[in-house]
Amino acid sequence: MEKRWLDRGACPKCGSSDGNVKHSEGYSYCFSCNTRFGENMKQEKVVPMPTESAIKTVGTTGALTERNISKETAQKYNTSVKVNGNMNTHHIYKYYNESGANIGNKVRDVATKNMWVEGNITEATLFGQNLFTGGGKYVTITEGEVDAMSAYELLGSKWACVSVKTGAGSALRDCKKAFEYLDSFQNIVISFDMDKQGREASEKVAQLFSPNKCKIMNMEFKDANEYLKMGKREKFSQAWWNAQSYTPAGIINLRDLGDKLYTEDFCETVPYPWAKLNDKTYGLRTGELITFTSGAGMGKSSIMREMMHHLLKNTNHNIGILALEEGIKNTAFNIMSVEADARLYIKEIREKFSIEQLKEYEKNTIGSGRFFAFDHFGSIDNDEILSRVRFMAQALECKWIFVDHLSILVSGQEEGDERKSIDILMTKLRSLVEQTGIGMLLVSHLRRPAGDRGHEDGKEITLSHLRGSASIAHLSDGVIGLERNQQDTDDVKANTTTLRILKNRYTGDTGIATHLHYNKDTGRMKEIDNPYEVDYNAEDNKKEVPF
Repeated sequence: MEKRWLDRGACPKCGSSDGNVKHSEGYSYCFSCNTRFGENMKQEKVVPMPTESAIKTVGTTGALTERNISKETAQKYNTSVKVNGNMNTHHIYKYYNESGANIGNKVRDVATKNMWVEGNITEATLFGQNLFTGGGKYVTITEGEVDAMSAYELLGSKWACVSVKTGAGSALRDCKKAFEYLDSFQNIVISFDMDKQGREASEKVAQLFSPNKCKIMNMEFKDANEYLKMGKREKFSQAWWNAQSYTPAGIINLRDLGDKLYTEDFCETVPYPWAKLNDKTYGLRTGELITFTSGAGMGKSSIMREMMHHLLKNTNHNIGILALEEGIKNTAFNIMSVEADARLYIKEIREKFSIEQLKEYEKNTIGSGRFFAFDHFGSIDNDEILSRVRFMAQALECKWIFVDHLSILVSGQEEGDERKSIDILMTKLRSLVEQTGIGMLLVSHLRRPAGDRGHEDGKEITLSHLRGSASIAHLSDGVIGLERNQQDTDDVKANTTTLRILKNRYTGDTGIATHLHYNKDTGRMKEIDNPYEVDYNAEDNKKEVPF
């Protein structure tokens, strides 16, 4: 049985849609990433393009009509055509070494698109390199022989056009080998295919050379030959002249924002439930990480459930909850409590309501299908937490995710280990926020301050009081401290939490933002004026108290 190449298909390694060609001997070879696969499609080591035999296919110079390449261009590149006895047309692309000797050919079956090598092109130069020597103003690099010839023709046969040997997969290796040759030109234009592999290869090649040396084409069509076959000479020339100098990913010229600067929102903004907090922050934004911190019993959980309910009523977004200090039922009742204006999380209070009433509160909150909670209690591996957050953001499309609280994730560790763990976790959480565009609200505890007075006694909070690591402050877009003197003899003051902004990356405005009074009858947090400036117990002011 004659050994030959059979059908081509997708490559399981690089994703090329048609680069992986099956051979009659049972293996396959991807001409895009230069990877050979065994009979079971198991990846083997990267090997050079397989060689069928010594050079044996000989054709005559002529136009590559199937590709719209003229006889003149074919003659320039010494490309020939052969039609065998079965009337199968083969294109023959010649490769040369540094000395100018023809050491190998690539042969392409036009009908099947299969390609093989005769001879050995391992030591060959770039396709077409032998034709353009001594440097010059421009050289264009393509992914394939046909595209090199197409670009040459489209550019009026004026500028050097060469090709890497085996597509995007060999681009970096081939261009490294040909560095001195390519660098001898003033400008290098990269015209690789407009697919993922081509884009990635373009950037890798561009990084070999000095800044502004390489320009990458942004093409409307897949490759140069597509332009040639469609008669789009002018469009290709325009794309070629407009090729942009390579800039590393993540660095952009702000000029290129154009109208996007005014017409596209980079984040979604939702007001906080409390007007005075909005005055300083201008609301909650997706793509930000906001940390709430306080001592024990300051109202963190109450504020979190107020905000969850607020987001439910004022957006159509899904909400993720990782409440690590309470069971899943408590989380559900906490959210329902805000809707009911009653502390349904307390069994004795919940029992005062009928099942019908509870079902209605359920329907209007957790029954919306927009809340997703992590059913777990207590400490847990950090990577597992991160995977849950990512799943909520990407699979469940949660726009807002609450994590309560950070400290429990590293509880039980020594101080040095705890600090290191928080550094790592905060970095990963910050990265998740950036990658997914979610808004994250994080609860963190405070360390005990020096002296007799603690945070539960109304001591003012600073960033240095954050427990565990300075990374909490550094990596958060905003930090809000909660202060309350639980021992105050004045009932209003003892149940009022002061929100102090410790960090505000958006506006820079810090300091006391507002005061929230906790109503023990309803379980709600309502905004009031400063209780240390207004005597709410005075007879004249009782009617002014908003609860």
